[in-house]
Amino acid sequence: MDARKFILSRTAAALTAAGFMTLGAIGGSQLLAHAGPAPTEAAMAATRTPLVASAQSGPDFASIVEANRNTVVHIRVSALRPARSAQPDPGGADPFSEFLRRFQGPQQEGPREGMGSGFIVSADGVILTNAHVVQGASEVLVKLADRREFKAKVLGTDPQTDIAALKIQAEHLTPVKLGDSKALRVGEWVLAIGSPYGFENTVTAGIVSATSRALPDGTYVPFIQTDAAVNPGNSGGPLINMRGEVIGINSQIYSRTGGYQGLAFAIPMEVATRIKDQLVATGRVERGRIGVAIQEVTQPLAKSFGLDRPAGALVSSVEDGGPAAKAGVEPGDVILRVNGKAIERSSELPPVIAEIRPGDSARVEVWRGGARRELSVKVGSLKSDKVARAEPDENQGRLGVAVRPLSAEERKALKLANGLVVEQSAGAAEKAGIQEGDVIVSVNGSPVRDAAQLKSLVAKAGAQIALLVQRGDARIYVPVELG
Repeated sequence: MDARKFILSRTAAALTAAGFMTLGAIGGSQLLAHAGPAPTEAAMAATRTPLVASAQSGPDFASIVEANRNTVVHIRVSALRPARSAQPDPGGADPFSEFLRRFQGPQQEGPREGMGSGFIVSADGVILTNAHVVQGASEVLVKLADRREFKAKVLGTDPQTDIAALKIQAEHLTPVKLGDSKALRVGEWVLAIGSPYGFENTVTAGIVSATSRALPDGTYVPFIQTDAAVNPGNSGGPLINMRGEVIGINSQIYSRTGGYQGLAFAIPMEVATRIKDQLVATGRVERGRIGVAIQEVTQPLAKSFGLDRPAGALVSSVEDGGPAAKAGVEPGDVILRVNGKAIERSSELPPVIAEIRPGDSARVEVWRGGARRELSVKVGSLKSDKVARAEPDENQGRLGVAVRPLSAEERKALKLANGLVVEQSAGAAEKAGIQEGDVIVSVNGSPVRDAAQLKSLVAKAGAQIALLVQRGDARIYVPVELG
């Protein structure tokens, strides 16, 4: 592998077949404790004597862990593995597998499982985790530190920031104490708690290596970089400061092996809280946009534009008729500030704009022709159809789809008056072969206009329904066993 290649591994364990690795015995070996002479009472008493740490011994990790022990949860997800085609593998890399495919025929779908972590943010049962932990799940189970288990409802997911909000119906819950991630300093001690490889309530420690770190797939997230050991299964778990406050959600690692290599990344709580509030309220996320393409300002570019140092976001193109164009932003402008906030790197601009409510005006300071000027930009709305989506809820549980209405452009392109786009398929719908991107046109011959009507038609149906689905240019009827 090219050493220069940057690989980001999602830290949720990959979905695997049910009955995946037994964590108690790895490779068939067991750890055995050898018996020895019975200790004396004095020796036993000595082991019970608490250790007193000196001022130079470091932070009190144990007290922080004790305070957060009941706030962290273990998450298990279940889904169905799609049926495998009997067609040959075009790559032909595995002749033995090709033999099995040809002579065994298609493989039946079966259960698959995955795991991750999360933490309780409110006493009424709201839990935060990563979107990739629950993506594609037909069932989400939450296990608390006291070993109680609950089936969770997914309130909504936001793949752009990799945040999901869940809810359980439970009493006597202990929520975390949230901290100010903006006040975080490089070099501070932090703790990570989660379930790496299924080992629940595992605690690791490290320091903050960097803040506001931009990653290739993290456009809207200024990540916290840490060297606390984070591995598959830690996804969605909290990153905690030395005041016992959660300041981030562990989300990604840099790795050439799939395991921890000293570089872990967490979503700041200021981002997570804002997304959580929207997901809990509406199941969706609204983001601002101004309609520009940007690039980094390098030293040569800064010199050519007359800047004293590299800073800001260089506008390489402006969308015709977009908010920035209407405000007078031009290609070649360097955006230096938004609402008084300095933009040091181009990667800092998207999350700043995304935080602004669509319809509000933003003060944008640009560098043009060797001088600063301020423009007022009325921020537009980033279409959220592909940004956030609600998972299949309990009222659509019989069918198991998350849907959205067709946009005007989609209705025109598909020549449909109405229909619902499938954003996610699970349960009965997934079993029947309904796919993400399918358009549900009718149920048992009744055209569907919105999600409420779909729910009503499914609720009134018997054990089986027929969905008319448009997939690409073709329309097909799909029978669905509701049970």
